[in-house]
Amino acid sequence: MHSTTPDLTATNLTALDLTNRRGIITGAGQGIGRALALEFGRRGGHLLLVGRQQTTLTETAGLVTSAGGTSEILVEDLTQPGAAERIVQAVASWDTIDLLVNNAGNVRAGRLELTSDADVHSMITLNLTAPILLTKALLPALRQSGTGRGSILLNIASGIALVGMPFYSVYAATKSGLARFGESLRRELIGTGVHVATVYPGATETAMMTSQNAGADLGWERRSLGDVITDLIAALEAGEHEINTAPGDRRQMQQLNITDPMAVDAALAPGLEALELAVRDHRSI
Repeated sequence: MHSTTPDLTATNLTALDLTNRRGIITGAGQGIGRALALEFGRRGGHLLLVGRQQTTLTETAGLVTSAGGTSEILVEDLTQPGAAERIVQAVASWDTIDLLVNNAGNVRAGRLELTSDADVHSMITLNLTAPILLTKALLPALRQSGTGRGSILLNIASGIALVGMPFYSVYAATKSGLARFGESLRRELIGTGVHVATVYPGATETAMMTSQNAGADLGWERRSLGDVITDLIAALEAGEHEINTAPGDRRQMQQLNITDPMAVDAALAPGLEALELAVRDHRSI
């Protein structure tokens, strides 16, 4: 009798073919979501673009077409009951689903005691609950595609999941939760052909950062969206599971947070007042 136990020693860093993918991207109206839609579009992908605003989704769809791909649009609020089921219904006629990008996110910065209960619930729902429920709903289709050339589940977390920054406690909790969700599910899906990858972007020049005024002097060195996407796609094509696109200074802080977290506390302490002023109006969804 042959054992059906998967080989847990395998590193599974097999190169991924990103061409002709058929799948869903949430938060596709701007930023990283739009940029990923263009990358998969220029590789011949057919995508369901999900977001809150018809106008921005239509713009993304036009860019995908110009890049050589095709797309459909679904205006959907992922925080509302039944959102995952409505997305599944939108792709029910597709013969293949081999890509899911959980990208939609919500950030509300500031002191915890000044954060409204509504903002806490909103961040938890969109950043953590929604991607878990959507992944759960689409996992049978991803598993089915995994038996062929393989499918991809891509979760966009944040560099803040690796270093908890002051005034982002709830956001950090949700993105850390998403990262651990991906890690656990990756291990659960060993041997199924479903490639689970988590991305940890640092501060990136997107619309999401428009209302955030912290600079490199406060530990928020930014990278261009183009550079982040270039690194992300290269890592994904190489078959990586943990994709860190943070700039060098933040990577040093991430490493220090592992070896000597109190040193990170000490480094951040002198700039707390300035950082609070710089980020207190940071709100984006």
